[in-house]
Amino acid sequence: MSSDAVSYLKMNGLGNDFVVIDARKRALTFTEDKVRWIADREVGVGCDQLIIMEPPQNEDADIFMRIYNAEGGEVDACGNATRCVGYLMAQELGRPDITIQTNAGLLKSVLSGDSVTVDMGVPRLQWQLIPLAEAFEDTTGIELQIGPIDAPVLHTPSVVNVGNPHAIFWVKDLDAHDLSKAGPLLENHPVFPERANISLAQVISPTHIKVKVWERGAGLTKACGTAACAVGVAAVRKGYAAGKIDVELPGGILQIEWRESDKHIMMTGPYETEFEGALPADLFEEDAA
Repeated sequence: MSSDAVSYLKMNGLGNDFVVIDARKRALTFTEDKVRWIADREVGVGCDQLIIMEPPQNEDADIFMRIYNAEGGEVDACGNATRCVGYLMAQELGRPDITIQTNAGLLKSVLSGDSVTVDMGVPRLQWQLIPLAEAFEDTTGIELQIGPIDAPVLHTPSVVNVGNPHAIFWVKDLDAHDLSKAGPLLENHPVFPERANISLAQVISPTHIKVKVWERGAGLTKACGTAACAVGVAAVRKGYAAGKIDVELPGGILQIEWRESDKHIMMTGPYETEFEGALPADLFEEDAA
């Protein structure tokens, strides 16, 4: 491999996987075509999101984290990737507490053994901040359904923004629904001008909720950190849950707490480094032109 090749780490949080590139010492551009090639599991490395570590633009931050979905578009938040970057920076700087700058704001992470806790901040609950295309005063359940009017398959989702828009449909049996079919339809529904991440949530107990997620721009994933946060907030608002909640995703469990004291969402979960690799130099040749 050429010395100009670009190194990367393949990481994941509960199976939600990332290609992480450190671009702090080398300016790199990432067009949609490049991102799609890297994310492609057949021809590229394969990942749900591409994560770029850049110099922080805020003096209070240790790192800036840029996030691209597999389809090539940039997004503002990714909870599972935040834990991975928090771990990397904690190792580099030799301290557990890290401040990560994202397009969604500053996020603080704390490394503790095999897990990282991230303060995901305060959720946005007003319809215009989610955003929705029309006014809904009560975002714990908006008027939206698919299926017959008198017997909808999915209906009345809770909506919340945790750095990106989320819609949570409450179901009695998670396995009774095919999210791979409903997800694309709902993600692109006109009520979501910036599209939305779509979750199905089944309440097992006040401290345990099972969830499946269709991620905006990525499709079905094994886990989505911001979706777990959104589910936790929505569950508390609806009276389904309280305190620390185990949100069980296909890839494993994230612990979510929506703190009463300051309304911040605390997300705790694992990180994993799978392998190191390098991307071909010719992918970035035009960057040096």
